[in-house]
Amino acid sequence: MADYLLVIGDREALGWLLSEQRMAFPDTRRAEVRALAPGDGLFLYTTRGCFKNPTRDRGRVIAEGTATEAVHPLDGPPEFGGRTYPVGCAVDFRTATPWPDGVELDPLVERLTAFAGAEASWSIRLRRPLLTLPRADAELLRGRLAGLDPRPLPEVLPHYARWWRAGRS
Repeated sequence: MADYLLVIGDREALGWLLSEQRMAFPDTRRAEVRALAPGDGLFLYTTRGCFKNPTRDRGRVIAEGTATEAVHPLDGPPEFGGRTYPVGCAVDFRTATPWPDGVELDPLVERLTAFAGAEASWSIRLRRPLLTLPRADAELLRGRLAGLDPRPLPEVLPHYARWWRAGRS
């Protein structure tokens, strides 16, 4: 089993993911997308721009879940920000932190092996849908996230729904 940072930079995509319990990708050219397998761990990371206010918001890990199937072509692929996402998989996120809580990555970058050698420009590594996490990085994030006392997903969905619904009005 592998662990990944699942990077979401759009509030409507986040809404679809949390409501549908599915993830969509633009293609399968990236090795980590092709390698995603059932049972792999996913740490859901919302970028600074996800909620359309990068000066206010911080990039945060808000939930931990798993992939429940392999990536495959989607029937009726979703579209976000004018882009179509034709491949994806089912995911399972049962808890999340209420908005705006979450594990902020910036203060942890120097301790995360996934960003080794890129501390000054670490956010560039987040310009992909999945970032492979070494086991120690996953354990660090898991512990930090647990310390924030995540809530059952149905309880926190309204905290996030106001943001993705704002994108449709």
